[in-house]
Amino acid sequence: MTSKPIQILASGTAAILITTAPVLAAGIERSTQSIGILFEEGNYVEFNAQLTSPDVTGKDVLGYPTKNVADDFNTVGIGYKHQFNEQLSGALIVEHPYGADIAYPTAAEGGSAMLGGTKASVESAHISGILRYKFNDSWAVHGGLRVTKASADVTLDGLAYGGAPPTGVSSYRAKLQDSTQAGWLAGFSWERPDIAARVALTYYSEIEHEFDTEERFGAMTVAKGTTKVKTPKQIALDFQTGVAPGTLVFGQIRRVYWNDFRVDPAYFVGVTGDGLVELENATTYTLGVGRQFTQNWAGSASITYEPEGDELVSPLAPSNGKVGLTLAGTYTQANWKITGGINYTKLGDAKPETGTPDTARAEMTDNDALSLGLRIGYRF
Repeated sequence: MTSKPIQILASGTAAILITTAPVLAAGIERSTQSIGILFEEGNYVEFNAQLTSPDVTGKDVLGYPTKNVADDFNTVGIGYKHQFNEQLSGALIVEHPYGADIAYPTAAEGGSAMLGGTKASVESAHISGILRYKFNDSWAVHGGLRVTKASADVTLDGLAYGGAPPTGVSSYRAKLQDSTQAGWLAGFSWERPDIAARVALTYYSEIEHEFDTEERFGAMTVAKGTTKVKTPKQIALDFQTGVAPGTLVFGQIRRVYWNDFRVDPAYFVGVTGDGLVELENATTYTLGVGRQFTQNWAGSASITYEPEGDELVSPLAPSNGKVGLTLAGTYTQANWKITGGINYTKLGDAKPETGTPDTARAEMTDNDALSLGLRIGYRF
């Protein structure tokens, strides 16, 4: 078994796993913040893009259809890996790990009476600078800094939120202005090059933002202040190994601590006694197999599974667990590597809730998402 064809397969088809699979965890996550580019050979630059079309529909408790509450979205990213010497390499990665485009059409628009008018927009940009040091052919460590810029705009509306304070928070809006903060990552890896085996464990720290926040009811501003929000810490275990000539098994186990992620604007908490967004921790499992067909062509198939949690969820994250299938292919010619893929993800049923105690206001069923991904890499 030669290591080079398997290594081409590993760096090509396994990489597309991240490009084409829509993360959609917690309703706002769109990237796993992969460090896979560190394991490319030599100096390497890549561009990736993904287009995702989710379909998230259901009915509210009054029988009104919600229509599709999730807009299509696209993400792009770039990465550069530089090999300084045999032991030391580094990478710069630019991506958009968090985002949301959730909007419940109103009853007048043919949508929900309970949640119509509720919407959320989240934008982010993220850059990571990472160094990797190899002690020998088997063991290495990596670590670096991560800087994220983010903003959000959330509106709550519909019968589920009652009237105006003190009886309810319908027509409430929170605008969280741009915030830029830094965190870190660190980990280690073990490799056996002759069979393309690798295990890499990476810890990503939380990043705490302090957003300038304006809270409104309709057109009236009721409060201005700051809101602290932590993007969650996470742990990722990536693995791969050759199992036969030209055949590779790969996967990932990833734990994200979403209970760190709370959005608690001061006025909203004062009125309701609760936060604007609270989410559950999640573990996602991925397992795939890749095959080198010719010197230039390779392909892969992988399955992603995230177990369901509490069926009562935030209206801003109206799904619960997922199962996804990704098919990908890689074409390599000279220094170029082009990978494309398609992913279908079945989203778990969920019941958006409001109030204290939590009360289901709608039921979202039979939902899914389709993604197309492209990654273009050049080695020099």
